[in-house]
Amino acid sequence: MDEPHSAISDRDMERAILELLAQRAATATICPSEAARAVGGEQWREKMDAARAAAGRLVAAGAVEITQRGEVVDLTTARGPIRIRRRAAGQNTGQPA
Repeated sequence: MDEPHSAISDRDMERAILELLAQRAATATICPSEAARAVGGEQWREKMDAARAAAGRLVAAGAVEITQRGEVVDLTTARGPIRIRRRAAGQNTGQPA
């Protein structure tokens, strides 16, 4: 058990994203690196893929959406920096066309 950060679960990252968003205004966004830092500590860079993957699962669950430059984007095709925000209540849970 010399690698405590390797034991971080997918749920831990999802929880970190949701907790960070809960601390912000309803329309505010976070960077995946914020969740990676919250969960991964000094090894946060190693957790960036896990943070993006967790965001993808939360999109599929209808909890959040991914944006670039303020526009909702599909995480599977997005390149470059993304932001994560809560999905507005009553909003369609489908991916953008």
